[in-house]
Amino acid sequence: MSTGNRLEAFGEIDRGTRLVGATSGLALLGVLVAFLVAAQYAVYPLAAFVAVVAYGWYAYQENTAAVLMFFTTVSTIVILGLITVYLFVRSVPAFETMGLDILLKTNQPLWERASNTYSLTPMIWGTILTTIIAMAIAAPLGVAGALFISEIAPRWAREIIKPAVEMLAGIPSIVYGFLGWVVVTEYFYRELQLSNFSSLMVAGIMIGVMALPTVVSVAEDAIASVPGAMKDGSLALGASDWQTIKSVTFPAAFSGISAAVILGVGRAVGETMAATVILGHQQAFPDPLYDVWEGTETLTSLIASQYGIATGTQLSALFAAGVVLFITVLALSIGSQVVEARMRRRLGGEQ
Repeated sequence: MSTGNRLEAFGEIDRGTRLVGATSGLALLGVLVAFLVAAQYAVYPLAAFVAVVAYGWYAYQENTAAVLMFFTTVSTIVILGLITVYLFVRSVPAFETMGLDILLKTNQPLWERASNTYSLTPMIWGTILTTIIAMAIAAPLGVAGALFISEIAPRWAREIIKPAVEMLAGIPSIVYGFLGWVVVTEYFYRELQLSNFSSLMVAGIMIGVMALPTVVSVAEDAIASVPGAMKDGSLALGASDWQTIKSVTFPAAFSGISAAVILGVGRAVGETMAATVILGHQQAFPDPLYDVWEGTETLTSLIASQYGIATGTQLSALFAAGVVLFITVLALSIGSQVVEARMRRRLGGEQ
């Protein structure tokens, strides 16, 4: 059945199904209102919702399933909107106190509770440095690994390597952080005679390793989705396997590969526990700025290390850090969509 026919059929829902949809929708709205106003009473509209859905599932299963999927989508949008609004509202006091200095202040003091001074600039710089280091590891190795798994490795090796890579994504980040602290940090400290036991370099390396499975998995799926006819046509014209990979497969899958790298960047920007374990939690710039062997903070490690003791403007400043992270991830998401749209137009022959 085409999309138009499905929509037409959905529009011809009988009165009983419409009643179930309206009643369950009102019950869900009641759950939301009760949760915001008097949480102890939210169980009653929730019970009503469950009862209505149970009846609808018994009497009008197909249409009730469609209504539930619609409510699930709406709930996702509403929850995201509420989180966004709450995040911005709680960050307002910090912006009122510091103004743009919360994002631009570079002179001391940078983060001092006594003087009620809070600047996120060192943490933003620390996040940028760790992300650059992480993606210098995850992007090239991830894309190369995806090309090997999809285009070069024999079938038996692919069936072993692909699940193994995906299993790496399931390792808790605290484990990566602990290994980075105990093994990698100790190695660099001993071999390079560092004066600081924590460094942005170690955090970036471990976060890059953590982001690697995401890049490999998503990029491999994009490469595998390239139509076989395109590759066969290139080989039939006399191109070698490497020429086909370089000139046909990679350009055709570029939008998916770009999305994989951007997802890896998002993973690196938002990583919390590994950075929290490895870094030394100093709210100051490295000296000099490019010294990645210094230990400072990232935005995520700042939130993780201080949320339990923060109050007043300090707590609001942590919410401001969350706003910066939110906007960064949103920009990355929009950028990935733009890249994907441009590559779709390019591959489709559109201008």
